[in-house]
Amino acid sequence: MSNQTNKQIGTAGIKWGVDEKKLWLSMQSIKRSYQDEVVSKIKALKSDFDITQYGALSYDEAQYPLFVVKSRNWDTNKPTILVTGGVHGYETSGVHGALAFLESKALNYTNHFNIVVTPCISPWGYETINRWNPNADDPNRSFYKNSPAEESAALMQCIASLDTQITAHIDLHETTDTDNTRFRPALAARDAVEHTNWNIPDGFYLVGDTINPAVDFQTAIIKSVEKVTHIAPADKQGNIIGAPLEQFGVINYATTKLSLCIGFTHAPYSTTTEVYPDSPKATDEDCINAQVAAITGGLDYIIENT
Repeated sequence: MSNQTNKQIGTAGIKWGVDEKKLWLSMQSIKRSYQDEVVSKIKALKSDFDITQYGALSYDEAQYPLFVVKSRNWDTNKPTILVTGGVHGYETSGVHGALAFLESKALNYTNHFNIVVTPCISPWGYETINRWNPNADDPNRSFYKNSPAEESAALMQCIASLDTQITAHIDLHETTDTDNTRFRPALAARDAVEHTNWNIPDGFYLVGDTINPAVDFQTAIIKSVEKVTHIAPADKQGNIIGAPLEQFGVINYATTKLSLCIGFTHAPYSTTTEVYPDSPKATDEDCINAQVAAITGGLDYIIENT
């Protein structure tokens, strides 16, 4: 949705209500298939992993089942790692990076970890290429008790049912040009606030946790990813998307306060990956490979240092 289209919804200076959100929803359309592109790949993993449906979105329960993939031979003495993809459904390499990790690398780590992967948390967002869900809620700002976002609430319930401490949580995301052209203008219109555009960084970067930055863990991931694709430099102000650079390729957010996905697990090692799929220097395959490299780089670090 363009900036101009967002301005046509509602009244300037007044937050969207029910009618405005319904109008926004009526303007969304299906652009790709979750069943064909994601669910089929999840089901193809059944010979090597345990696959469980942990819920379904009420928008269309048959169309949007939610799946968690777990390693077999669960061992309470091993640390548990969580990989989440598709919290923002439009961020394609997050979904397909999680799947590629399962298809190509995950079995290499089952001697060391219990592995839990939710490849696509927001399937409606995947199909409509949206940051929000149909209620105009952002799932990655909704990981808190009594969350209004079904996607976030279902994942939190799923992870709680495991009854285990999550040692590492790697959440796979992208920063795209449409953040400035579509999604930030939509946010400004919905909330009746002004959002200035940020410089979209050309390259991969990480968002760590301000309270628990896990500095060496982030460094290891950056070193792993830069073998696959380029790392985003800071802008002239020393920032990436408005946040100060903490180390090369890494910024920090208050993840729990902001109700981000990595904030709810309180894992000792946590990070949000950010790939730039619109870069002229990176292909779609590069972006997927960067997500896989981020996961393996983090897991290798934990194996070597714990």
